[in-house]
Amino acid sequence: MASRADNIASSFSLAKFSQATELRKRMWFTVGALIVFRFLSFVPLPGVNPLILETLYAQTQGGILDIFNTFSGGSLQRMSLIALGIMPYITASIVVQLAASLHPALAALKKEGESGRKKLNQYTRYGAVFLTALQGWFLAVGLESYAAQSGLQAVVAPGMLFRVGAVISLIGGTMFLLWLGEQITSRGIGNGVSLIIMAGIVAQMPTFVANMFEGGRSGAISPFVIVGLVVLIVGLILFICFMERAQRRLLIQYPKRASQRGMMQADRSHLPLKINTAGVIPPIFASSLLLLPLTITQFAGKSVSPDSTAGGILVTLNQYLQHGQPVYMALYALGIIFFCFFYTAVVFNPEETSENLKRNGGFIPGIRPGKNTATYLDYVLTRITVIGAAYITLVCVIPEYVIAQTGVKLFFAGGTSLLIVVNVTVDTITQIQSHLLAHQYGDLIKKAKLKGRLR
Repeated sequence: MASRADNIASSFSLAKFSQATELRKRMWFTVGALIVFRFLSFVPLPGVNPLILETLYAQTQGGILDIFNTFSGGSLQRMSLIALGIMPYITASIVVQLAASLHPALAALKKEGESGRKKLNQYTRYGAVFLTALQGWFLAVGLESYAAQSGLQAVVAPGMLFRVGAVISLIGGTMFLLWLGEQITSRGIGNGVSLIIMAGIVAQMPTFVANMFEGGRSGAISPFVIVGLVVLIVGLILFICFMERAQRRLLIQYPKRASQRGMMQADRSHLPLKINTAGVIPPIFASSLLLLPLTITQFAGKSVSPDSTAGGILVTLNQYLQHGQPVYMALYALGIIFFCFFYTAVVFNPEETSENLKRNGGFIPGIRPGKNTATYLDYVLTRITVIGAAYITLVCVIPEYVIAQTGVKLFFAGGTSLLIVVNVTVDTITQIQSHLLAHQYGDLIKKAKLKGRLR
């Protein structure tokens, strides 16, 4: 039998959406903030020649820069003020989360509640500023050296003044994006940082679609390949939606308590364990590590001779670690599996969860509280992580194989982009439904009060 909430959720319509003025304001604010983000991606850094940058970036494609360029919506290719995007903040937040799970002082700070969370957020911002300054400095130096080696005047006036100005500009751009994301989270719809990353990925999709259909028109790509790619993308999206919402729900039993009528009744709840606890972190880490040798070779340029020992090693690594090569795909899959288990172990602590259940009087039926509960949780989590790791590996390796066989870039960062887009879209739609549900509940309460007054 459907509950009252299910009946209300099934009656959503455009008329109900138009009545939710607060939700419409939030959505318009989110759209406006994303438009500002896209405008900033076309504002170049001071001291660079934007006409030369596209040619320079075309010579360095295929490395780790492709990931940053995808997540920043092409800002790195144009060397804009937000060339580094929001990735330094993402990296700093991951490092702080890992440190909070491993370091006793930060772990105690994490348990302090709201005050501890604010301090950890402050440390994350400091880390983001440090990483942005470090990456910005190497980006400016690398831009100068590579432009000098290739003979392209990408930098108008190379020197210390350009490097310092580029670092300050990049820090300002990243911090503005961070502030914009926080404003979207508080005054808009969805998670602001995730929406900014998704907007950067989606902004690259029209180019991909145009190139694919242009290849079909010119005869470079078979029509059957185009139809197969469309079917594959739709199938992967449906598969990701199903797996991201899949969870293992453990029954939690609480002791009997006296109710208002004087009867003793036991409370029951569920502990949801997601199949994909690690999210999109494993493919990002695995692809970043595998693309480091290619990136080093690109930036080394003419400084490393192919006849030398170091040059020979780098050339051999590049031959085996190219996209679509069997060695690359095997190492990519192993890296994803490793980081799935590693990050899941960092995020979810079975011993801490079992202690919280024991403190609140809850227990799993048939399992003794304490150590036995922690062992059981670890056993269940390990089994579902195997499924989650296999799912992420399949989603990320299939696009790589298709790219190698067809020569068509299915997505700019493989399955990682698809995972991010689908995850953020599902979360945003869920929040929109929650706002609509709250609005309809408010209408029901107003009607009930009006009927009470009439009576």
